[in-house]
Amino acid sequence: MKLLIKQRVFSWTDTFDVYDQEGTPRYFVKGEFFSLGHKLHVYDQNGQEIGVIREKLMSFMPVFEIESQGAYMGRVEKKFTFFRPKYELDYKGWRVEGDFMNWEYDVYDQCTSVVHITKEPFHWGDTYVLDFANPEDEQMGLLLVLAIDAANCTHGQ
Repeated sequence: MKLLIKQRVFSWTDTFDVYDQEGTPRYFVKGEFFSLGHKLHVYDQNGQEIGVIREKLMSFMPVFEIESQGAYMGRVEKKFTFFRPKYELDYKGWRVEGDFMNWEYDVYDQCTSVVHITKEPFHWGDTYVLDFANPEDEQMGLLLVLAIDAANCTHGQ
């Protein structure tokens, strides 16, 4: 099962639309304009909030915590490296590996790929393709990928 994340180019905040492989809207992501650090709210197609991605302030490298229905779900932390970006996940033993510079990476649970992420070139605004092995991992996988994107953008600021 695939999801496409499309960033809206002309927006004051981080705004993304998420579609399934048939082009049906599935999720909507909206960043807060006035907040300390990045903060993203993720909603399903019915307008129900499924998660919040919040930057943890006062850390050397970007750290983003993920909440769902007010409960802590996990964390994405960008690690200090000299040559290539590296991220650590705090969620059910999942890990992330791949080429972050070219947006070609996988999130793994043990040895099994949970989601494969690629960035489509030649689009107006960023467009990512998420290919899930199991539909049950869709929401958490989406939240983790959005947190990795936020950590990647924060480091460059």
